Parts: sequence; structure tokens; C-alpha cells
Amino acid sequence: MSDAGGRNSETGGDAPESQPPAEEGWERKEVAYRGISRRLAAHYLVNLGGELVGTDDPAEATRVDGDGWRVALSAEKVTAAGSISLTEVTASFAGESEALAALLPKYRQKAMRAGG
Repeated sequence: MSDAGGRNSETGGDAPESQPPAEEGWERKEVAYRGISRRLAAHYLVNLGGELVGTDDPAEATRVDGDGWRVALSAEKVTAAGSISLTEVTASFAGESEALAALLPKYRQKAMRAGG
């Protein structure tokens, strides 16, 4: 499944370092958007009810936890076309199915408005 401007995939199994820890029975989803910063992605997640983990600075955030969900954030430079590069932020979600069903559409809407 793919979003315009982003990618979306469901993963399972053990969580690599780039994924947040999950409780038994939680689902995993991953979305990535180009043209937004990790700071902005963290800010969106805080506005959706999350709290930064391990830092008070959204620009340094690699994890945001909310009620029934956790998100690991990573960012990398990717080539968009020719010599044009953009930041691509990947958000790896883990959470209760109901929590993710409520959170993901709101996050996608915010990220798509900002990203390309």
C-alpha cells in the first residue's frame, strides 16, 4: 500500500532498532514522507497526543509515545531527481489496532500537507 508522497508498509516479527518496542498483540505500520523534517514529524505526533521520549527537542526526537502507540522516527537524505535531494522521514508505528486506526489517518493528513 502506498500514499502519495510516501510509502506505507506493514511489518511483523521482532523489532529492529529502527522500530519501537511493541506490546504483545500490537500491530506495526511504517510510513515515509519526503520534504518534511524529523522535527516536524515529531511535532505532529506530539500534537496528536504523544510525548517525546529521551529529549525535549523535537529536532532530536527519535521516539514519540502515546496512549496505546509508539513511534520511532528516522530521517535520511534521498535523491528525488538528478541532483535534487530531499529529507525523507520514516515513522515506524507500533500500537493497538484501534489506536493506530485513529492515529495514522491524522498523521498522514498532516505529513502530506507539509511533504512532497
